[in-house]
Amino acid sequence: MYINTNELILYKYFYQPDIFEDLSWVINNYQSKAYSKENVKSRLYEGLHKLIEFSVEHGFSGNLFHCYLTYVLITNENAFSRSCEVSEKPRGTINELALNDFIIIKNLYDFDLSLIDDVLQTQSLNIIKAFIPSDTDKNNSLPCFKELVNNLASCENEHAFFEIITDFYKNFGVGNLGLNKAFSVIHCDKTIELKPITNTEQIHLNDLVGYQLQKNELIKNTEAFVHGRKANNVLLYGDSGTGKSSSIKAILNEYFKNGLRMIEIYKHQMRDLPLIIEKIKDRKYKFIIYMDDLSFEEFETDYKYLKAIIEGGLEAKPENVLIYATSNRRHIIREKWSDKNDRDDDLHTNDTVQEKLSLSSRFGLPILYIAPNRKEFQQIVKVLADKYNINLPEEELYLEANRWELRNGGLSGRTAQHFITYLLGKK
Repeated sequence: MYINTNELILYKYFYQPDIFEDLSWVINNYQSKAYSKENVKSRLYEGLHKLIEFSVEHGFSGNLFHCYLTYVLITNENAFSRSCEVSEKPRGTINELALNDFIIIKNLYDFDLSLIDDVLQTQSLNIIKAFIPSDTDKNNSLPCFKELVNNLASCENEHAFFEIITDFYKNFGVGNLGLNKAFSVIHCDKTIELKPITNTEQIHLNDLVGYQLQKNELIKNTEAFVHGRKANNVLLYGDSGTGKSSSIKAILNEYFKNGLRMIEIYKHQMRDLPLIIEKIKDRKYKFIIYMDDLSFEEFETDYKYLKAIIEGGLEAKPENVLIYATSNRRHIIREKWSDKNDRDDDLHTNDTVQEKLSLSSRFGLPILYIAPNRKEFQQIVKVLADKYNINLPEEELYLEANRWELRNGGLSGRTAQHFITYLLGKK
């Protein structure tokens, strides 16, 4: 049977298309008289090499071809898959187009790879039908992935295939936004790309010692956001090393399962904010745009793009987007005494001051983090020492911690963590 993959309409472009093209070409031509067996085998081995590398990277096991097809289905963002993500069931002609594609893709699932081994006198395809990874601890992180592979491979017809994949889109979403929790921004000509950050720090709110009032404020605001209620943009400000950035990272890990995603941007990327919001505004997820250590010198003006996005532009910020920022400065933009000096060249000094204060005032929820006192610092050290099983007498632990902080940055949670790292390195 010839499977004409050129007739795909919605699912036209796949991730890692060379794997799809190589293996679908072999399926269609392994019996062809137009190509020698050696030519077909060469194309087969090229495709298998790429498939195995891809599968090991993603922790696939079992039938690797089925795993690959499933992966490209759940990561393929097209008009149909995106509509399934945000609505109960898509309606109209697009369903017929999807069924056309699912007939073709289901034929690929149903094809018996052993037939190729028989004709070409190889054993490779029988092996990749029951692949056992060497790293058995590495599993695909997407919930229900293996179950989805098995369900799609065993369904009776394209209509059952349709139901299975649309239910998956509804529950888990589609594309990299469904598979990953955090993203960086890459500027590409006149558009942007959201690049997944795959090694996010596994820190949780319970790992952060102290600052319970601050954490509670952050939790209440974030829970309101992920549950569809009104929530504020947040500015975490105060002394360095007090856990501002760690609190936001912990919030992401805590609420990822509730559909929270995070996009990290830097101040030189402020101009890309409209493009970022355009890309995410109609998705099912809740997005926090995260800006760490935010501050501007007086000559930097890109903060005006941020002001317009938060509040002030004609287009309202989407309901599924919030901005969380950290800064050591309460007012973010550097102020000088000359801003308030009547002898300054600026005839309207009050306007200058208000311009600089207006950015921080647009964060509806400012949360202050201040450096711990010595007793609080010692408590942080004690909790971290217990967590990492450092068995030093309490008096000796505190004495060493006090010496460390005098030489290495003063009283802060960061200094405490660095001290514990130092002790662990001595083991």
